[in-house]
Amino acid sequence: MSARMAHPPRIPEDALEERFVRSSGPGGQNVNKVETAVELRLDLRRLDLGEYAARRLATLAGRRITQEGVLVIQAQRFRTQDRNRADARERLEDLLAKAHEPPPPTRRATKPSYGAQLRRLEGKSRRGDVKKLRGGKPVAD
Repeated sequence: MSARMAHPPRIPEDALEERFVRSSGPGGQNVNKVETAVELRLDLRRLDLGEYAARRLATLAGRRITQEGVLVIQAQRFRTQDRNRADARERLEDLLAKAHEPPPPTRRATKPSYGAQLRRLEGKSRRGDVKKLRGGKPVAD
C-alpha cells in the first residue's frame, strides 16, 4: 500500500474528548441555563494518519489544530446536546475523509504537433504581412 490511505482510520474512543459548554446559538433563555454546545477534541497523535493525510488535515483544519496536536471542533448549531454531538462527530468524519482524498491529477505537459506548429507560424507571418501594409508607403511587389 502507498503512503496515502484509501480511507480514514477508525477513531479510538479514548482519543476523543467531549466537553459541553454554554452555547451562544438559538434557544432564548435556555442558552443561559443549559450547556448544549459541544467541544469535540481529537488527539491527532493517537491516530495513524500517514504523512500525506496529516499534512492535508493540517491545511484543511487550519487554526482548529492546537500546538499540542489536538483538533478542536465546536458544534452549537442545535438546541440539544445530542444533535450538537452528532453534528460535531459528522464534521470530524467529513474532515478526516477529505484529508484522505487523493490529490487532483496534475496537468500533463503536451507538445503541439508539427502541423499545428506550422499552422501557427503561418498565421503569425500572415498577420505580420497585414501589419506591414498599414500606413507608410505602399509596398511594391
